Amino acid sequence: MRRWQADDRAPFAALNADPEVMRFFSRPLTRQASDRLAERIEADLERQGWGLWALERRATGRFLGFTGLANPTFEAPFTPAVEIGWRLARDAWGCGFATEAARAAAAFAFEELGLNELVSYTAEHNARSRAVMCRLGMRLDPAGDFDHPDVPEGGLRRHVLYRLTASEWEASLQAR
Repeated sequence: MRRWQADDRAPFAALNADPEVMRFFSRPLTRQASDRLAERIEADLERQGWGLWALERRATGRFLGFTGLANPTFEAPFTPAVEIGWRLARDAWGCGFATEAARAAAAFAFEELGLNELVSYTAEHNARSRAVMCRLGMRLDPAGDFDHPDVPEGGLRRHVLYRLTASEWEASLQAR
């Protein structure tokens, strides 16, 4: 995980335009919308010193997507909160990159920032992201499931909520 670079914009736009990558979002992003998102991510990193870091493959330096921490920009019963999230190019799926990077982000959140809890959420049918949440040791909070206010009415609006506390994180480290 690293800070963003100017040449990350094109592969980021490509993954945001991929209908399969964006299957559980409202729609794929245009290049302009993708660039605006990258600018917002970079501004958050600059302002806070943490956020959604660019993810690259160590062996090649190839941009894979992002993983990290964010403050949800909408109101929900569980906000304010810090979310742990990821978005990777399709050819990086199934390689363990999301889980490895999310573990590093969780370690940073609990060990460096001293956070008490992280949340993660996704459309209820997004099995891949839910599997990463489970591998991180996050627990499903059915009482926290919600209709995402930024998603239009329809099949993707219902989201599931997962939580991970600092003490649960610590216990998972001891169990490894």
